[in-house]
Amino acid sequence: MDRTTPMGGSRTGTGSGANPASAKVEDVAQTAHQTTDRIADKAASQGDRLSGTAHRAVNSAADAASSAAEWASAIPEQAKQVQAQLTEAASVSIRARPIAIVAGVLVVGYLLGRLGHNS
Repeated sequence: MDRTTPMGGSRTGTGSGANPASAKVEDVAQTAHQTTDRIADKAASQGDRLSGTAHRAVNSAADAASSAAEWASAIPEQAKQVQAQLTEAASVSIRARPIAIVAGVLVVGYLLGRLGHNS
């Protein structure tokens, strides 16, 4: 975006008959344009850097969300495994002492019935 042509087209009358005030205004305008171009270039590079930072942040968030989704999808399977282990442990205990287990269940049932009846 470099402006090399002064405002108002090319300079005319660059000889000794040129209006010095007009030439000064054109020089100031050209300097202002160059300064504006430099500022715009710096702003563009800052924008590019911020854009890259934003892209990295989005990628990190997406990775974290993906990991969380994988972890959450594994929970039901883990719950099934725990349930299977508890069921197996209860089955082994019942097979080892069936009479004691039945007697214990009857006592617990009787006590729960009494608590529910008194309420």
